[in-house]
Amino acid sequence: MPLSYKDISEILKIIDSSNCEELVLEVGDTKLVVQRNGGSTSAPRIAAATAPGALQPVTEAEAPTAPAGPATTAPIAAGEIGTEVRAPMVGTFYRKPSPAEPVFVETGQAVKKGDSLCLIEVMKLYTTIEAPIDGTVKAIGANDAELVAHDQVLFVIEPA
Repeated sequence: MPLSYKDISEILKIIDSSNCEELVLEVGDTKLVVQRNGGSTSAPRIAAATAPGALQPVTEAEAPTAPAGPATTAPIAAGEIGTEVRAPMVGTFYRKPSPAEPVFVETGQAVKKGDSLCLIEVMKLYTTIEAPIDGTVKAIGANDAELVAHDQVLFVIEPA
């Protein structure tokens, strides 16, 4: 029985909130390896394989990074007024549904509850993050293709 997205998400939440340095889990022919970099506060490294011997750990040098050029978003200021939308998991933040399409939302844009705000990718599984309320996007807290931490503020939405 392969690991489901929900299983992996729950494992990552538990690891993220614990002091665990490394986890190796084998279920059938699937192997999941989660490592913290020597106990530092950086995000866990994740690797997986669907066949024995095919495991290729992700190194920091291979981790996705934001495109070259100026940052497209400003850090969210402490005390920003509005509803915070936080990352439910560690993963790669994407502002677009695909590279050729426009971004889901921009700062200042009105959104309705349930509108797509971004995608977070974990091990080739994509989760759509939706607006929890009707309102206006006041701030965006991550750049496209940037690694985000569990519970990091991604958006601040001012209620309508």
